[in-house]
Amino acid sequence: MDKVDAIAAATNVETTLSNSATVDSPPLVQVILAGGSGTRLWPVSREQFPKQLIDVIGNQTLLQATMGRMAGFEGAWDIAADPVIVCGAEHYFATYEQAREIGVNARIIVEPARRDTAPALTLAALSAYAENDDAILVAMPADHAIANLEALHQAIDLAASHAHKGAIVTLGVPPERPDTGFGYIRLGGALRDGARHIERFVEKPAAELAAQYVSSGNYWWNSGIFVVRASVWLTVIEQFQPDMHAACVHAWRNAKRTDECVMPEAGEFLNSPSDSIDYAVMEQLGKRGSNFTGVVVPLEAGWSDLGSWDAVWQAMEKDECGNASNGRVLFEGSSATYARSQGGRLLACVGTHNLVVVETDDAVLVADRSHVQDVKTLVSRIRSEKSPEADAHRKVRRPWGFYDSIDHGDRFQVKRIVVMPGGRLSLQMHHHRAEHWVVVSGTALVTRGEEQFLLGENESTFIPLGVCHRLENPGRVPLQIIEVQSGAYLGEDDIVRFDDKYGRCG
Repeated sequence: MDKVDAIAAATNVETTLSNSATVDSPPLVQVILAGGSGTRLWPVSREQFPKQLIDVIGNQTLLQATMGRMAGFEGAWDIAADPVIVCGAEHYFATYEQAREIGVNARIIVEPARRDTAPALTLAALSAYAENDDAILVAMPADHAIANLEALHQAIDLAASHAHKGAIVTLGVPPERPDTGFGYIRLGGALRDGARHIERFVEKPAAELAAQYVSSGNYWWNSGIFVVRASVWLTVIEQFQPDMHAACVHAWRNAKRTDECVMPEAGEFLNSPSDSIDYAVMEQLGKRGSNFTGVVVPLEAGWSDLGSWDAVWQAMEKDECGNASNGRVLFEGSSATYARSQGGRLLACVGTHNLVVVETDDAVLVADRSHVQDVKTLVSRIRSEKSPEADAHRKVRRPWGFYDSIDHGDRFQVKRIVVMPGGRLSLQMHHHRAEHWVVVSGTALVTRGEEQFLLGENESTFIPLGVCHRLENPGRVPLQIIEVQSGAYLGEDDIVRFDDKYGRCG
C-alpha cells in the first residue's frame, strides 16, 4: 500500500493524530491557492487573467510576491525547496511562466475545474503527504498582500508548533477597523504562547455587526492562511466531507504527471463538492464531537486580502492628500482617490474625493470607494449581457505569446498576434471564418493544408475557411503579425484543434 492509499484508508482519527506527532521536525511546504477570479478588482482582474497574475501593488504580480513569501524563514522548521501551487487549467501557463520568470521551481497542481479551496488544499495535502514525509502545510491565497514578512514568519513558526501536535491552525488579524469585506473569527480560550482556541468562524457581516465585533475585542479577521499537517487535513476531510475526500483521492491516484505539473483525473475530480476551507472544515470543528482542535495565531504583519479597490488603496503609499495611483496619473485638487491607468493613457483626476478610477484598454471604472464591494454585482450584469469585458482583456495571453484585438465589426475582426521564439500555435481549422496574415516583424513558419512555407517581413498569406493551418516562430526574436478574420462567426470557440504542444487538444 503506497502513502496515498494508506492515508486514504485512514479512518481512525485518534491513530492519525497520534502518528502525526511522531515525525520529528517535518518540513514546511508552502501551498499557494491560486484559483480565484478576483471580480471585485474589475476591470483589471478578469476571469481569464485574474488579480493574482497582475502587478496590483509593486513590480511583481501578487502570485510572484506570494511565491517569495517564505524566503528567509528562520524558524524551527525546514522549508521544502519547492512550493506547491494549485491553479485552474485556464491559468496554468501564465502561472508556470511567472514562476519561471523569478526562478521558482514550483510543483503545480492543475485543477480540472473550480471546486473552491477545500478540494484544492486536499490535492496539495495528497502531494505533500506522498513526497515530504507528512509535511506541515502552510496554505495561503495567491492574491493577498503582506508588508512585514518577519512578522509573518514568526506567526507561521508558532502556528507550525501547534500544527505539529495535530491542531488545525489559522492566522487571525487583529482588526484595525470594522470591515464588511472580511470574514471574522470569534476567539476562544487563550493559550500560553499568545494563540487562542477558535470558538467559531463568522461570515462577512453587515456594517453595524462588524462594528460590534471590533469593539468587543473578541473577534479577529480571517486571513485565509492555514497551517496543518497533511495527514491531519486528509483525515478531517474524510470525516467531515467524505465525498470530497473520495473524489480527490481517486483523481490524484489517476492523475496525469509531467515534469511541469500534475493534472488530477477530471472525471473523478468533478465528483467533488465545491466548498471553501472555512465551510467544509473550520465551521465544523467542535460541532460533531470531533477530536480535532482549532487554533488561531495572531498575525500583525500589514495583511490585506486586496479584495476590493478600497483595500488596494488602503495598502498603498499615499500622497499628502491621501491619493494613491498606478501608471500615468495626475491629481489636481483631489483627495482620498485611487486611480490606475492600465492602458498607458494619461489619467487626470480633478477635484475628485473618495473615488476609484481605473482605466484599461477596453473599459473604465468610476466608483465611490464606499461602494466598491458592488463591483462584483456589476461584473455579473456585464456577464449576463454576454459582453466580453467580463471575462477577457483586449490583450489575451496564450502559452505561445499573446494576441491583441485591435478592431472588430460586422463580419470582421483585426488582431495583432505576437508569437515568442519557439512558440507554436495548435494545428487547427475554423468552420466559420477565413484569415489573412501579414508579417510585421520576425519570421513565420506557416502550415496551410499540405503546404509548409516561410514568410518574412511585409509578406502575407491567406487561410481559407475549413483549411487546417498552423503558425510557428522558428526564429530568435518575437514574431509579430496582423491577422484579419472574416466570416459569419468570429468567436474563439470556433477552433478545432488537431495537435497542440501545450496539451490543449481533446
